[in-house]
Amino acid sequence: MGVWQRMTMIFRSKANKALDRAEDPREMLDYSYQRQTELLSKVRRGVADVATSRKRVELQINQLEQQSTKLQGQAEKAISVDREDLAREALTRKSAVTNQISDLKVQLNQLQGEEEKLTLAQQRLSAKVEAFRTRKETIKATYTAAEAQTRINEAVAGIGEEMGDVGLAIQRAEDKTAQMQARAGAVDELIASGALDDMTQIGGQDDISRELEAMSSQSDVESELARLKSASHGGAIEGSSAAGALGAGTSGQPMQAGAEETPVQQPEEGRA
Repeated sequence: MGVWQRMTMIFRSKANKALDRAEDPREMLDYSYQRQTELLSKVRRGVADVATSRKRVELQINQLEQQSTKLQGQAEKAISVDREDLAREALTRKSAVTNQISDLKVQLNQLQGEEEKLTLAQQRLSAKVEAFRTRKETIKATYTAAEAQTRINEAVAGIGEEMGDVGLAIQRAEDKTAQMQARAGAVDELIASGALDDMTQIGGQDDISRELEAMSSQSDVESELARLKSASHGGAIEGSSAAGALGAGTSGQPMQAGAEETPVQQPEEGRA
């Protein structure tokens, strides 16, 4: 296959696809109905023309028949007055008129037959056009309903062109939102780690200041921990000292009067 043939085939396929997309069955049906009505109008005009010709031939036949009758009367009158020459002339003219009448009658029969055929064709075509019109309206209504149902279903399912554009716009918006959220989280992490400076703070600190501040905070934590430990050990020593002093004071003081002495129990072996 040559290059030109391939180009021609590609062009025809593209053109056919474009025409198929642009074609509306309802418009094609209306156009076909218009053509059929035009054809029916031509047939009706043809029937009218044939009928007119037939009527004209009939009038000519009537005129010739009247002329033939008149010539017959003239011939009879010429014979009555012994004018054979005039009678012969009248009969000659009558013969010519009679021939014309015969020819016109043959033509009249042909026109009548043609008129009958055209009338029958007109009736059949008119019936077909009427049936096509009814069928056309039914197909158009069905196609319109199907088209509306398809558009509704596509809108509900989101597969139409407009809904598809809306879906793509929503998808792009969601992608951009997720990208901005990820970027904001990354920037927050970088600011928290100190890799980026927070320019919104008054008197922003540099790396050295932040390191010193961190060391100071760590020193404060260690000091507080040592203080808590020393306070805990000091409380334990004071508690043990107070308990020793209380025991020594009790052994050195005499028993108060009225205090009952606790008898010392002897072992059961001594009692025995």
